[in-house]
Amino acid sequence: MLMPVYNEHYTIESIVARVLSAPLPEGLALEIIIVDDCSTDGTEQILQQIAQDHAQQVVLRHHSVNKGKGAAIRTAVGLVTGDICVIQDADLEYDPRDYQRLLAPLLSGDADVVYGSRFASGEYRRVLFFWHSVMNRFLTTLSNITTDLNLTDMETCYKAVKTSILKSTPIRSDRFGIEPELTAKFAKRNCRIFEVPISYAGRTYDEGKKITWWDGVLAIFTIFHFWIVDDIYNERYGHNILHSLSKTHRFNAWMADTVRPWVGDRVLEIGSGLGNLTSKMVPRASYVASDIDPLYLDYLSNRFANDPRIDVQKLDLEDTTDFGELGECFDTVICLNVLEHVPDRDQALRNMYDALEPGGHAIILVPQGQWLFGSLDRVLDHVMRYSRGELSRACKASGFEIEKLLSFNRIGVLPWFLNGRIFRKKQFDKLQLKIFDSLVWLWRIVDRLIPFPGLSVICIARKPLPPDEDTASSAN
Repeated sequence: MLMPVYNEHYTIESIVARVLSAPLPEGLALEIIIVDDCSTDGTEQILQQIAQDHAQQVVLRHHSVNKGKGAAIRTAVGLVTGDICVIQDADLEYDPRDYQRLLAPLLSGDADVVYGSRFASGEYRRVLFFWHSVMNRFLTTLSNITTDLNLTDMETCYKAVKTSILKSTPIRSDRFGIEPELTAKFAKRNCRIFEVPISYAGRTYDEGKKITWWDGVLAIFTIFHFWIVDDIYNERYGHNILHSLSKTHRFNAWMADTVRPWVGDRVLEIGSGLGNLTSKMVPRASYVASDIDPLYLDYLSNRFANDPRIDVQKLDLEDTTDFGELGECFDTVICLNVLEHVPDRDQALRNMYDALEPGGHAIILVPQGQWLFGSLDRVLDHVMRYSRGELSRACKASGFEIEKLLSFNRIGVLPWFLNGRIFRKKQFDKLQLKIFDSLVWLWRIVDRLIPFPGLSVICIARKPLPPDEDTASSAN
């Protein structure tokens, strides 16, 4: 439970008591993280007593200066230890007895984020300001236009979110702009968002309501800002570049078309990420999409939940234990833009080799040319960039036969060099990617005519057949 507090001397004891006594689904424990945003009315002293009386359940932090609701929630998120976060205002407008309703879609596995809507049919709703509700609906509509959602109440306080999502999402707004900001970022991350009706007992400005018309104006700017800006992952998670590349649908199709001739019916994909390639390789008889990142695994499970032929698994390419039960289970292993992240390359290749049946193919794509190594590689945690010879020798040392080596995306060398080596950028420019992706039809034609190596090298490596089968195959 995340509770931002500012000058709630007369309500704070009541709301904390209501939260502590609220019924929760079976098996859940409650942790309340309270951030006092530099209250000046005696709230701080009350909170200190509450934290002392409920030391096992209440975590208290203070801001030395007043920063705003968004800043208080940002502080609280850094202290979370549970699996689900619910934002709870410190007034008495929202009823903690609605927690079970909020949590149900998350606990059933259907949702990543749940909004409590004041405008859906809850048990009760206090009748208050007409123009306030008009502005609220206007902001929700504007947010829906930019996010392509159909929320009824974007500005609601009650948002229940998986902690893994909230912790990996940067919060830039210090005040009430946090509501449209989070909504835009949840939408861009393709989170499964649900709404449930909640009860609402709004208060008047005389009773302590703090949001003003100016916050509404700022919310408009916030909506448009985060419509344009793809600031959806904390930098330490390093996911922003992959998210940007997921929007280059034509480029991803080009890459998929390049490797498709060697893809069989029983496929293991290593490092599936956001499923950019996965979606272009199915349907297959069986397809295992794997990753080691919990955020990606969660995303993949959600994205392909309705396709029984796709199995999402956590697989560490360097871990022999993870591959222990996968021996000779696949006719194809796809490993695109993964091997360059792996310190123990030889073990990774041996695990791929063992997972293949004899005669099966490993399709391995890595960045090419160490001279191109720059800021983008560092952000992506690349250990190295390969040459054709280095990749070929490594595959042969693991037992593979090299069937084909392909240079891919020669046109991409120049923008990578400029962005990563000259300008030392840590993210792709959105307009650059859009232009590049719109011209993929042209790059497909001219790529093989460009006289220097590509940005990537693709190795088609084959696991040899046993000698007797290989001889019979050659005879046929």
